[in-house]
Amino acid sequence: MQIKYLKSMFFLGAASILLVTSCKKKIEEAYLNPNAPVTVPIESILPGVIGGFTAFNSAAGTNFGVQIDAILLGRYIQYWGSTTNGENYGGMGGTIGSDNTGGVWGTVYFGQGQNVNRIIEWGTAEEKWDYVGVAYAIRAWGWLELTNQYGDAILKEAFNTNLSQFHYDTQPEFYDSCRAICHKAISYLNRTDGNLSPAKLAESDFYFNKGDLGKWKKFVYGTLARSYINLSNKTNFVSSGLADSAIKYANLAMTTNADNALATFSATNTSNGFNSYFGPTRSNIGTIRQASYIANLMSGTNAEAFAGVTEFRMWYMLSENANNTFKGVTPWLGVTEFVSGPTILPDYPKNFWRNPTLEATTGTDNLARYVYGNKGPWPMMTASEMQFVIAEAAHRKGDKATALTAYTNAINLNFDMLTTTYSFNIPAGREITPASKANYITSTAIVPASSAALTLTHIMLQKYIALYGWGVQQTWTDMRKFHYTAIDPQTTKQVYAGFTPPPTSPINYLVSTNNGKWVYRCRPRYNSEYLYNIPELTRLGALNTDYNTYECWFSMP
Repeated sequence: MQIKYLKSMFFLGAASILLVTSCKKKIEEAYLNPNAPVTVPIESILPGVIGGFTAFNSAAGTNFGVQIDAILLGRYIQYWGSTTNGENYGGMGGTIGSDNTGGVWGTVYFGQGQNVNRIIEWGTAEEKWDYVGVAYAIRAWGWLELTNQYGDAILKEAFNTNLSQFHYDTQPEFYDSCRAICHKAISYLNRTDGNLSPAKLAESDFYFNKGDLGKWKKFVYGTLARSYINLSNKTNFVSSGLADSAIKYANLAMTTNADNALATFSATNTSNGFNSYFGPTRSNIGTIRQASYIANLMSGTNAEAFAGVTEFRMWYMLSENANNTFKGVTPWLGVTEFVSGPTILPDYPKNFWRNPTLEATTGTDNLARYVYGNKGPWPMMTASEMQFVIAEAAHRKGDKATALTAYTNAINLNFDMLTTTYSFNIPAGREITPASKANYITSTAIVPASSAALTLTHIMLQKYIALYGWGVQQTWTDMRKFHYTAIDPQTTKQVYAGFTPPPTSPINYLVSTNNGKWVYRCRPRYNSEYLYNIPELTRLGALNTDYNTYECWFSMP
């Protein structure tokens, strides 16, 4: 009957156009699309969603995730720079007409997007509350990451499939939604009824929390802690209880390195999806080199912070040069400081896979260290970071004793994470030992002898070091809170001591379209927004050449 009905439609032509909708429904009922079944097991959706934290490489989307954007954003905060002199992002630039820095946008809306919705919808119908809780945890994380990177974005209409253009919502709305979803996630993760399946969740979640609901709850609490500490520049941060909330949720989050949220990779073959985006097999970071700012902080050559104190963490996190010392590039100058004619100078840093060639793009896994190996692991959130959250919030409250304890704990935890998780490929004699760790911690240049001497500079610079490599987005959020060069009232010097954004005089090293201003946000993803959502982009000013310099709400007083 349906086939005859379909044939009659072709003969009736224009006169029957009003029947198309009912015909379409009958066709879809009779011939289900084998490539898009009505439902699929949510156990098969979750692994790809978790993969979206770092770098999607699947049918759900390619080159979405924090790792993709980190390669470019890391130049703003001078974690590293390109070997190319004058390249765009070394000059704090952004572009229209490119999906560069659109990786987080892509993962939240496309890679995770409807997949998270389906886990929630189908998981609720099947009473798989553990999966529902995990999905809400991922959604909350995504809203916070998204709005911190892009400012205003699509919230209320995000997944309305009846629309082709979407209204943008404000950062306060994203923060409120993130927190509400966090609490919803906790409520589901706490449930013990229904059809929970620890074994199945552990399999779906094998490369992240391995189905450990306790770790997922800590991840949610960590997201809440970030949502409060990100507002520490607000004039009411202490009086309104934001500082207390940051401390409360950081204490409920990761407290030991066993709690750390680590994205891992099997590296069982050469396919991209099996290896870290930062690993040598995928060969995405071969032409970036550590920046001089991080190298100087860790080698004791920053004249304004930690001067004269060298540390063994460098051998885990950074790359040495031919002289077995640690130098770095200036992001807007590329490698010009390390070349004399055709000669590469001995201070030139190797790439992160220990390749010393000037513009090397390759390396081998047996020389890769830290987060730069094929297997990672790639931290998404750590106990050390949470202690730094407590330290900053307590310091702003005037509770210096609590701040000093948390600050010291944070440094210890970072050292211990390196020795337990990243002890591979460290040269003999360069390993962190209890003695070398103690020497560093007991230096009063690092940990003041009294809590009264602890400064925001101590806290933020040690956090900057501890998050090096993996925590690019959070560090950029921190630096924007301090407007890059804000003054520490205790030291009367910059909080980020010695940090110099690209100068504008006597040579302007900022990208010209910034109009002399520093970057504060990324543009929405080009291929979705700049092709289709022009009315909203016009309203926001996102078509202006300097839109990337518009300050975000979270960093405003």
